[in-house]
Amino acid sequence: MPDPLDIEDPAALLQYLRRTGRIAPDEQPRITVLQGGVSNRTVHVARASGEAWVLKQALAKLRVPVDWFSSLERIHREALGMEWLARLAPPGSITPLLFEDRSEHLLAMQAVPQPHENWKAMLLAGRISSEHVAQFAALLAAIHREGRLRTAELSAVFADRSFFESLRLEPYYGYSAQQAPAAAGFLEALIRDTLARRITLVHGDYSPKNILVHRDRLILLDHEVIHFGDPAFDLGFALTHLLSKAHHLPALRRQFCEAAGQFWRGYADAAGGELEPYAVRHTLACLLARTVGRSPLEYLSAAERARQRDTVLRRMPTPPARIADLISQFEEELCRSSNG
Repeated sequence: MPDPLDIEDPAALLQYLRRTGRIAPDEQPRITVLQGGVSNRTVHVARASGEAWVLKQALAKLRVPVDWFSSLERIHREALGMEWLARLAPPGSITPLLFEDRSEHLLAMQAVPQPHENWKAMLLAGRISSEHVAQFAALLAAIHREGRLRTAELSAVFADRSFFESLRLEPYYGYSAQQAPAAAGFLEALIRDTLARRITLVHGDYSPKNILVHRDRLILLDHEVIHFGDPAFDLGFALTHLLSKAHHLPALRRQFCEAAGQFWRGYADAAGGELEPYAVRHTLACLLARTVGRSPLEYLSAAERARQRDTVLRRMPTPPARIADLISQFEEELCRSSNG
């Protein structure tokens, strides 16, 4: 048996592309390994024709400090997600799928044209645009709204939630319950409720790090945990990133909190606000998970993680019913603890 392909080995990848007829036998594309992903190998392939691809190959063991494993089959769930999201999301917001290889557990997508920037990097640099926040809300609302309209079909296509469970519920909620026993009851109840709710298509990784900005338009990436389930998870996951940056960048705290509120209002206006109490619970859970879970936010210092953990633990026994109240309470507690 040949050795498994490692697409981060340029010579091996070049040989694979030629052998499978993806490129001509004498073609010499420029291959660049992309950094930053924890669950996949990711490589940019630039061809002489001007065409550019991004190849992704699933890793069995994720690149995080603690042991975290997941099936290689999730890359094919991502390919399926790309095919469907291209039909459901606003035009131009999803990168086209080019091909997938089940034996090597990889896929190729059309690369986002240059120039583009990662939205997470832009936000951490303090470049907060209300237009980008509005698009962030509208894109998620469209996915959830269109997913509901096609429930009969999508609930069967995306019924398998095993990747969501292994890459989200266990490492974010289950593991956090072990690390913060005071939150165990809250998190265990939320896991049960989440698994009981099958409402619409859920992206499962809806965050600024998975958004590229090209010509001022947002393009969504990384769909490997997409499933039919509880859309409030996407809301809590997204709000957590905005609020954690409000914590990390105190000079911009007000702007990030306003962005969080704008995101929720934009979503609710487009898709309805009935998810609000559930979104509050998922936001609290994700805020905690990004401090004590298997994948803590890398930009939070040890002191910031402890402060965010303690702030969330104080809110969990009596969570507010409204997102606006959660945002204001989170902001007020951070200001008090920072000044104290």
